[in-house]
Amino acid sequence: MKDTSLTQFTDLGLAKPLLKALADEGYVNPTPIQAQAIPGVMAGRDLLGIAQTGTGKTAAFALPILHRLAENRKPAPRRSARVLVLSPTRELATQIGESFKTYGKQLGVSVAVVFGGVKHGPQMRALAGGIDVLVATPGRLIDHLQEKSISLDGVETFVLDEADQMLDMGFIVPIRRIVKFLPKQRQNLFFSATMPSEIEKLTGEILNPNPLKVSVTPASTTVERINQRVVFVEQQRKRALLAELFDDAAFKRVIVFTRTKRGADRVAKSLEQVGVEAAAIHGDKSQGQRERALASFKKGEVRALVATDIAARGIDIDAVSHVVQYELPNVPEAYVHRIGRTARAGADGSAVAFCADDERNLLKDIEKVTRQRIPNFDRRNDRHLGAATAAMPEAGGKPERPERAAQPHRQGHAKKPNRNHSQAKPGHRQEGGPAREGGHGGGERPAFKGPRRGGGGGGGRNRSSGGGNRSGVWSNR
Repeated sequence: MKDTSLTQFTDLGLAKPLLKALADEGYVNPTPIQAQAIPGVMAGRDLLGIAQTGTGKTAAFALPILHRLAENRKPAPRRSARVLVLSPTRELATQIGESFKTYGKQLGVSVAVVFGGVKHGPQMRALAGGIDVLVATPGRLIDHLQEKSISLDGVETFVLDEADQMLDMGFIVPIRRIVKFLPKQRQNLFFSATMPSEIEKLTGEILNPNPLKVSVTPASTTVERINQRVVFVEQQRKRALLAELFDDAAFKRVIVFTRTKRGADRVAKSLEQVGVEAAAIHGDKSQGQRERALASFKKGEVRALVATDIAARGIDIDAVSHVVQYELPNVPEAYVHRIGRTARAGADGSAVAFCADDERNLLKDIEKVTRQRIPNFDRRNDRHLGAATAAMPEAGGKPERPERAAQPHRQGHAKKPNRNHSQAKPGHRQEGGPAREGGHGGGERPAFKGPRRGGGGGGGRNRSSGGGNRSGVWSNR
């Protein structure tokens, strides 16, 4: 890869209004994917971009798209759009829309964002007159297509973002349905952090021959600036360990990941019980609740945002000091995207993963996919954690499991299905697995720990009432 460190946005031939908007935001030097992708996209080429979250890929497609719209000014067709961007989640869709609005503020470009979970009426009204840039989640877009409140006949540029997450969420079939509504002649921009075989097949169906290929990092490698640690701990002692971590004042703005929605609510409540302001975000929360939780976290009114993997990609929040994986993900690639919430925009960050004995196989898969051995600490049989667990109040109305020494998983024992993942996709790994003996020492306290409980951490009860747009659509028309 050629060195792009000396390249500036002014060298890329972007329209002056875009350069002014970038200057207003304080952006001077493009990231590697921006420097490599922008000229080709401006020239009208299709693009296959392999890039992890946090590499600046939104600007890599938004800037050249806006440049092309500015060069060829014409009204958007009624009930259609000139540009369609598909995004897997409503949060990511909203952020992409905000980026288009920010970069295109000098151009008078209209932008609309539509997603599910809200009423159709406001979205239909926003789309009726035609939109320059439409950002949508697949399910809601199909709803509008079926209701004939939108046509895709006018789409000139199609962007598929986070394609591998689309695969994980079961959106590949809806995407293929949407593509059938698009005109044959169009520019296609395809972005994915990894390239499993199904995604590779999809690129062949969507992209025109000889697309520009840009890969800024090998698939599934982790951000080098992130200080990663794994802590081996009994499942029933994870709450006490998490509370201990928050006694460290360095844990200022922390995202805590759980596997299930119920688990996210339970962990958030547990943190509140020990004086740490926390908010939960997951698929069962309403749009208003999710927006208020994110707003409170961004403002620093809560220290912890407890999330399922719905927030693993696309949630672009500055200065996230730590990511804590309370439970390891079933899909190893999700580990990469979770820790990618920290160390953004050139900053440093830390990631801590808790690993119970029945999660050892998940850790093994993660280390295989990321091609690394993650430094670990053993907190099993830790007397301090045992005492702290016994003293903690019950979380979510469910008592903790009785304290006992960790035992290997019994062979042949049937694992209970995860009720919150009843729609698991083929290829997803099941929870747990046989424990592997690690040989990581005894019950002594290791160097990696927070101070003993009793100090700081929680702060006052300054909860935000929030605000946010609950209509599921906004437009700068």
